[in-house]
Amino acid sequence: MSEHVAPLQLIGVTALALATVVWTVVLARVVRHTRRGGTAQGPGRVLAGGSHRFLTGPPQEAVELTPAEQDAFAGLVRRLGGR
Repeated sequence: MSEHVAPLQLIGVTALALATVVWTVVLARVVRHTRRGGTAQGPGRVLAGGSHRFLTGPPQEAVELTPAEQDAFAGLVRRLGGR
C-alpha cells in the first residue's frame, strides 16, 4: 500500500470498482435479454409477486359534450393553437 493513499480512499476505489463490475454484468444481461426478443414488462402482462394487476392502464371513459361545451372547447383550442 502506498504511503500517500489513505485506507478510506482505497476502500472507496474498491467499492467503485465493484459497483462498476456489477453494473456492467447487469447491463450485459439486460442487453442480451432484449436481443433475444424478450421484454422486461410487456403490455398486458401480470406483475410478478402474485399481484394480478395488469399493466394496461385504467379503462377509457367517454363523456358526451353539450353543444355549448363543444363550442367552448373549440374556442379554447383556437386560443391555444396560436401559441
